[in-house]
Amino acid sequence: MPEADQHDEREPQGGTAPRDEVDRIVAAWSYERPDLDFAPLHVLSRVGRLAKHLDRARRDAFVASDLEQWEFDVLSALRRAGGPYELSPKALLQQTLVSSGAMTNRIDRLVARGLVERRTDPNDGRGVRARLTQAGGDAVDAAIERLLAAERRLLADLGPVDEQRLGDLLRRLSLTLGD
Repeated sequence: MPEADQHDEREPQGGTAPRDEVDRIVAAWSYERPDLDFAPLHVLSRVGRLAKHLDRARRDAFVASDLEQWEFDVLSALRRAGGPYELSPKALLQQTLVSSGAMTNRIDRLVARGLVERRTDPNDGRGVRARLTQAGGDAVDAAIERLLAAERRLLADLGPVDEQRLGDLLRRLSLTLGD
């Protein structure tokens, strides 16, 4: 079987752009299976590869802030709610897409760490609300600053126009898929 770069003749989209691993993979497949259209791989294989870079950047940002991904998700939902930075467990469920049992467990663990406190719902004495503590607010603020810095580094080679265009295209695709 021929080596991939021996038949890697197709120019990347745009003509003079440098080739990446996806270009090499698509070229090899195109050589082996010229009957198939590999155009989706140009987009979705890159999205998958970029997702791995993003996962690593997020993991590093959260580790540096002494948070797990799930902790950041809950704390950031509370922080985004605005003062007094509290939500019902039901509202947290809707934002984080986990089960009721998982949310109870998460709130318990965040309370144990001093990042969240439970409060009686002022509108329903039987209800409970999770409220961000000062320590939780400090942790999530530090984490979001680290995350944004890491994500800026990932996008550093794009100018503002390209970044906006890419964001718009990804939004369109995301909405088409049901997000």
